[in-house]
Amino acid sequence: MFQKLTDQFPSLNQTVWILAFGRLLSSIGTGFVLFYAPIFFVNQVGLSATLVGIAIGSGQISGVLGRFFGGVFTDSKSWGRRRTLLLSAAVSVIADVVLALTVDFPTLLVGNLLMGLGVGLYWPATEAVIADITRPEDRNEAFAITRVADSLGLGVGVVLGGLIISTAGNYRFLFVADGISFVIFFAVIYFAVAESYQFEEDTSQKNPFQGWGIALRDRALLVFLAVNVLFTSYIATIQSTLPLYLRNYVPTGGEELGFSPEMISALFTWHITFAAVMQLPMARFLNRFRRAEALTFSFSLWLMGFSLVWVTGISEFAPSAIAILTLGILGLGMNSYTPSASSLVADIAPASLRGVYLSLNSQCWAVGFFIAPPIGGWALDQTRVVTDSYWLALASTTVVGILVLRYLNRLLKQ
Repeated sequence: MFQKLTDQFPSLNQTVWILAFGRLLSSIGTGFVLFYAPIFFVNQVGLSATLVGIAIGSGQISGVLGRFFGGVFTDSKSWGRRRTLLLSAAVSVIADVVLALTVDFPTLLVGNLLMGLGVGLYWPATEAVIADITRPEDRNEAFAITRVADSLGLGVGVVLGGLIISTAGNYRFLFVADGISFVIFFAVIYFAVAESYQFEEDTSQKNPFQGWGIALRDRALLVFLAVNVLFTSYIATIQSTLPLYLRNYVPTGGEELGFSPEMISALFTWHITFAAVMQLPMARFLNRFRRAEALTFSFSLWLMGFSLVWVTGISEFAPSAIAILTLGILGLGMNSYTPSASSLVADIAPASLRGVYLSLNSQCWAVGFFIAPPIGGWALDQTRVVTDSYWLALASTTVVGILVLRYLNRLLKQ
């Protein structure tokens, strides 16, 4: 029985599993705050949804800088992958301290700027490590493992966060717990992860910014980056706008609108857990397709998911059942996107420039999280017709993404 269970897991380098374990711990902390922070800052601190959206989105300004220098540091012999990961964890701890003390918009802004910097430094380094130590045919599953850890951690964090809020009502403690999780992640990297890339004198770049020029002339990469911003905007919308929409706008049959905090906790626990369970099966299913074809499949799932969010908001018949189905489909859309996107970039990147290439891939997350929360916050502050129609507008953008991916697929075949 145990042997059959372990056979379901891919045979990968031990460092992949160590990184996944560290990511699991830090994601538990992130789950404490991710879905509850907008509700806290709007309903308890007293900020408007627009201001909260701006603050969350503005955090991605520093995320752009973090990803830029994260790519440079990752490919630098003097820094490397490991030290960049340690720096990202340290900055994230400081960010949580600031957020725990937030009482107004300026403090919220500073906390998000620091958190964006920490996240920006993290992703190029960790994905470069995975690309260094895995074969191309194993990368889908290797990247999927880290996403499983991400999802499981978020799921546990959402449950525990909901429990803390329902029993103690203390939102600020969630930021303290998130900071502790990053301290543990720092320790895991420091003691258990070695540098994964052997830098050579003749291949190391004398000008650390030269790699950016090379990457920005890669036509296939640029086409992918254009469409990747759509994917990251979708994920940002699910994390920043959808919880507040479900809390304040969905008809539930009573006089008041919106699901209870406990119901929202249950819905997003389902969303994250289902995505985690399906992550490896989805990665294996997508192995039979080219990377661009796999991403096209993901767009079709996002199209269905956003359409169902609209149905959830206008239907008075079984809104909770529709919401469960909706978040399940959105979970599949997310976990069909993440490993395929990272694998595509790792495939086309030269080994000595993986940090820069994956940094550009990660920059799309900064752009998506910069664009989506303010737009989503604005949509929630408008008339009910505009607020509901926002989800149909998002669904229509998937068609544009599918058309761009068809072109990218032809380009990659050449």
